[in-house]
Amino acid sequence: MTNYSLPLDLVFHALADPSRLAMVERLCQGPASVSELARPLAISLPSVLQHLKLLEDSGLVRSRKVGRVRTCELDREVMVRAEDWFAERRRYWTGRLDRLADLLGATEPILPPEQSP
Repeated sequence: MTNYSLPLDLVFHALADPSRLAMVERLCQGPASVSELARPLAISLPSVLQHLKLLEDSGLVRSRKVGRVRTCELDREVMVRAEDWFAERRRYWTGRLDRLADLLGATEPILPPEQSP
């Protein structure tokens, strides 16, 4: 199993909220200011800042402040690590299901009594 420097549970927790997920989806298009991220959301600016703090704590988002404008961007490496985690699970379960299919294909089919020879 891969050893991740940031716990992925923080990443998945961050993505579990619809507002944070919307922010991440917007940031997939490129960097955005806090006000740009807040504009489509039906929540207060302090709530947006709390959500951004959680996204930063998870490692998904980085921000920098220039003057009075805070600009946020995705840390794509964290997204890649989460994607890798899913890929590992997918490979594991695909292998298990393939072995099950092989096992089921190697046995005689079980027919209901009315279809037995």
